[in-house]
Amino acid sequence: MRISISLRRVLPMALALAAAAPAVVPSQHAAAQAGRILSPRDTARFDVAPGQRIYVDYGRPWMRGRKIMGGLVPFNRVWRTGANAATTLVTDVDLRIGNASVPRGTYTLYTIPAPNGWTLIVNRQTGQWGTQYEPARDLVRIPMQVSALREPVQQFTIALERGRNGNHTLAMEWEGTRATVPFRAAALAPTRPRTGAHP
Repeated sequence: MRISISLRRVLPMALALAAAAPAVVPSQHAAAQAGRILSPRDTARFDVAPGQRIYVDYGRPWMRGRKIMGGLVPFNRVWRTGANAATTLVTDVDLRIGNASVPRGTYTLYTIPAPNGWTLIVNRQTGQWGTQYEPARDLVRIPMQVSALREPVQQFTIALERGRNGNHTLAMEWEGTRATVPFRAAALAPTRPRTGAHP
């Protein structure tokens, strides 16, 4: 048996199948080929004292040519402050963040970015996806200061920066913006002598 296939019939079918195939964005394709995660997790760590630590676990998205502040991250709306799963704060010590008290424990951090200042939200809900925000579970909302960076930061970064005399800084940087708020370990209550105690 002899099979004859006409090129006139095959070519239109091949072109139709190629047109129907989903388009692959080059950057996505390259990332997939390299096995790279677009928003990898990272942890900012801070040792207060032996056995006492603070850390923030968060997703780190890249700019990838996008407008971030006022674009991908809208102004005056709650932002997950990273990517994917919620950004988690764990502290082994009671904290003062800005003028607010944050007892030791595990929390989720959200922010409300704005051109002239951000708001840091410490929320009691934990373990959720970053977009699952429950305002009724807010512990505190704290003002953050913003400043312009000299060079753009391509990948979102959270840092716990050590300062002097126990005064430290929680900093967030992305694109051309740096948002900060001071923090410190809460002062321990002085020990009072017991009444009637012998020396």
